Amino acid sequence: MIAMPAFHDTTFAVQAPLSALKSCDNRHGNSLNISSDGGDHEHSVEIPATRSSISDASQYMHNLSVSPSTKDRRGSRNSLGTSLPIPRSKRQSRLSSVHYPDGHILTKAGTKIVQPCRDIIAAQLQDLSGDKVKAAKNMAFVFDIDGVLVHGDRLIPEGKRALEILNGDNELGIKIPHIFLTNGSGKPEKPRVDQLSKILNSPISTDQFIQSHTPMRALAEYYNTVLVVGGEGYKCREVAEQYGFNDIVVPNDIIAWDPTIAPYRVFTDAERATSRPRDFSQVNIEAIMVFSDSRDYATDMQIIMDLLRSEKGRFGTVAKDPDSQRIPIYFSQGDMLCPTEHPIPRMSQGTFRIGLEAMYKALTGVDLERTVYGKPELATYKYADEVMASWMEQIHGDECLPSNIYMVGDNPASDIVGGNMYGWNTCLVRTGVFQGGDNDEVNPANFGVFENVLEVVTTAIKKELGSDFKCKFDESINPVLHGTGVSAIV
Repeated sequence: MIAMPAFHDTTFAVQAPLSALKSCDNRHGNSLNISSDGGDHEHSVEIPATRSSISDASQYMHNLSVSPSTKDRRGSRNSLGTSLPIPRSKRQSRLSSVHYPDGHILTKAGTKIVQPCRDIIAAQLQDLSGDKVKAAKNMAFVFDIDGVLVHGDRLIPEGKRALEILNGDNELGIKIPHIFLTNGSGKPEKPRVDQLSKILNSPISTDQFIQSHTPMRALAEYYNTVLVVGGEGYKCREVAEQYGFNDIVVPNDIIAWDPTIAPYRVFTDAERATSRPRDFSQVNIEAIMVFSDSRDYATDMQIIMDLLRSEKGRFGTVAKDPDSQRIPIYFSQGDMLCPTEHPIPRMSQGTFRIGLEAMYKALTGVDLERTVYGKPELATYKYADEVMASWMEQIHGDECLPSNIYMVGDNPASDIVGGNMYGWNTCLVRTGVFQGGDNDEVNPANFGVFENVLEVVTTAIKKELGSDFKCKFDESINPVLHGTGVSAIV
């Protein structure tokens, strides 16, 4: 196992606590310390930026192979100063430590809830296995999705079985905490969770699900009129509306107002009918949010460049000093490649960003400052702690952070580098971006490389709960009679 450096709050000169999260074994100390602007943003906190805000355009013009590395990370400032806002508020708790295979509790009209026989047996087993139950609650998994559990809309078979084990099909019938942390984007969380649940045939809650733009909901407190870019159709507008942004503009609105802005775009009548044009020469756009991968590089890049070079975000203007008058731009993630149903990984939002940076440098002579969310940025991992603690309260009634967290990913430059630097156990699978040798040479996984996610889950469980732990629940076991017959109480 290779020991990797972890993030330390003191590195970023942070002061204000995020919350009173406690660790199950106090591994993380008394609190998570992060910076705060001390302003009026009641529902968000700000996390120090861990990726340099200065563009990488110069190096990428000559070398397109450079990726974020554990060995080379730079502190930075960004458009808000020194930090990236993430949501502060916890989700409402719904305590439940019982696993129901069919997804609901059995009830009869006018009667109290009837607990299924399987869960009565599981409760007995857990009462007799205190040490194993404690260990099961003190470990957790954080899953990337594309390349780990699915390829696009196609299931990776081992993913289904891995989640069955964690959802209670194990020796104790106990839920082992797990959340989903993806650089995927472009849809509201609920439809994405519903789609993933259907593909995996496993119940997934929005309360355990983080997309790359999920933490960006905190930005709604900072800006009023924003340009939202990326995704299919108007889904990212819907995302921004759900996040609480007040005035949302998308590229189609601008083209419907002035088609000459995008001379190579064929704008259909259907697109015009669904757009929201107005006189954008009289509107100040305050920030640019790239929520998802662009579906039209030429149009989106032209519109973004117009705004970056304008006077304070107003179309039809060109600033004399665009560097000082430039509006902030945010990217939901920085991956260069992402796995899809195509056999070779496709370009992702990172390549779009690099193109913009190079264009901006060529046209203005200065580097483009920008802010990047998603893995491997520190803010995303701080937010994952919030989600994990909240999920622990929901399934086990204890709002704490498990000590032994396993990050399972396929991309060394995002999944592994971020997990390593945050002190998690990192597990690299061969079902996605990584197709290398024994381990990645630049960002090696510290827990190892595995053929698939099921191998990761079973290996980690046996490490934490014992090599004899069974990843299958036996409903014929009667704890009272020491494993023989069917329980009399059933």
